[in-house]
Amino acid sequence: MKDFITAYFLEENIYVRIAFLPLILYAFNENQTNKKQNLSCTIILFLSNLLANYTRGTMMINKKILTQPVFIFVVSALLITTGCVQKELIPKNIIFMIADGCGYNHVDAANIYRFGKIGTGIYEKFPVKYGMTTYAVGGEQYNPDSAWTDFNYVKKKPTDSAASATAMSTGVKTYNGAIGVDIDKKPLETIVERAERLGKASGVITSVQFNHATPAAFAAHKESRSNYSEIGREMILESQIDVIMGAGHPVYDDNGNELTDPDFAAWGGQENWQNLTAGRIGGDANGDGTPDLWHFISGREEFQALASGDTPIRVFGLAPVKSTLQQKRNGDENADIFSVPLNESAPTLTEMTLAAINVLDNDPDGFFLMIEGGAVDWASHDNQSGRMIEEKIDFDQAIEAVLGWIEAKSNWQETLVMITGDHETGYLNGPGSGDNAKLAEGGTEAVWVPLTNNGKGNLPGMEWYSTGHTNQLLPFYAKGAGSRRFVKYADQTDPVRGKYIDNGEIGLVMMELWSIDN
Repeated sequence: MKDFITAYFLEENIYVRIAFLPLILYAFNENQTNKKQNLSCTIILFLSNLLANYTRGTMMINKKILTQPVFIFVVSALLITTGCVQKELIPKNIIFMIADGCGYNHVDAANIYRFGKIGTGIYEKFPVKYGMTTYAVGGEQYNPDSAWTDFNYVKKKPTDSAASATAMSTGVKTYNGAIGVDIDKKPLETIVERAERLGKASGVITSVQFNHATPAAFAAHKESRSNYSEIGREMILESQIDVIMGAGHPVYDDNGNELTDPDFAAWGGQENWQNLTAGRIGGDANGDGTPDLWHFISGREEFQALASGDTPIRVFGLAPVKSTLQQKRNGDENADIFSVPLNESAPTLTEMTLAAINVLDNDPDGFFLMIEGGAVDWASHDNQSGRMIEEKIDFDQAIEAVLGWIEAKSNWQETLVMITGDHETGYLNGPGSGDNAKLAEGGTEAVWVPLTNNGKGNLPGMEWYSTGHTNQLLPFYAKGAGSRRFVKYADQTDPVRGKYIDNGEIGLVMMELWSIDN
């Protein structure tokens, strides 16, 4: 394709350039679902090419140049009237999926286990694919040369989830620990609030506690991510958000067993908790001056039932687990993948996702939904290879459910999907990576060894080189309405990952697409 584009722009003859247009047009429409329109556009340009060749011969005989602008005008008119030339599509819906702690090798590890080879994730075929920087204010800005010559460089002053999620939710970089506020600790408008200003529905769901850093940065404003009770109070009583789902249940432990002595301190006391579960509290979500009460669900069967049929207007879904849907369950934490029985009382991230979408897509103006696979990060902090892959597979299955919903009930002309992480965790690499890995061979350079493919259904060969975050580039994928907007921001190049953008630019693009002036 690059060869065709290069030839197209180097060719001086207008008619030869026109001959290339069918190929160029079809390639750039690869993310369109209306194949009939693509075909009609290609046919128009093919016939135009024939006309060009005929006109070119006439011009060579008669030496008339007036035909050329007339010809171009006619072709342009045909393209515009048939819809082949369109202005950028503005998404009605934005679905933003974040695998917390997930880097390139986390993606590869899950794909090797599920499919037996890398590059097989359905999202890896998206038309927009870049690297993404994540550094926070006061952190170590990404330097491509240093990142690939000094093995430990990416461990310097990495971002945390709060700063990275705030950058993505607002378009403004901030300090580590900040929840929806800038470096001066002033509240920033989040994409959730922008969606609500535009009359759209909004939601955040996660596989970890609902008031943890990533979902909080989309729905609250606090100086510190550690203020869990205050964050929870703002999300429940003050925000206009329509769907909140996650873990953090005060009555259950990490295995889904009821506690004999529940702790309601994080909820502001037992009375507040009882008011939430009874549907007696909730802030003003639609701006009419009256409270919009939450409909509370908890059991897995309730999440499953909510995936179809009529729904309440606002839903607070709290899985019957304390910390995570699965990662913190009992059993050997370093056991093989899925060898420890799953907690069957907890919903999957897919079940949460389908339930949330079924609530939000009732809004005719569209919706914003953030979906977090939060425990990819937790397993990576603990260097749990098996449970990390479990969590990544759970996240990938949620992606597949989202894409299925788009194909069945929406389309790529009205919905934008973005998939990335907030930072890399664990510095995951193949065995034998490191600064002096080739010292025995007489070399001293740093090397990054790929994961070892041990076949489908087997744990890949992999090693952890940290228990914390890193400043590695993350993979970023986008498809659908407005996704081409990211191209203009991909203005830096990494020698290994290619073009990359910054996490704050994700927020900027969302705010541009959903500008109040649009």
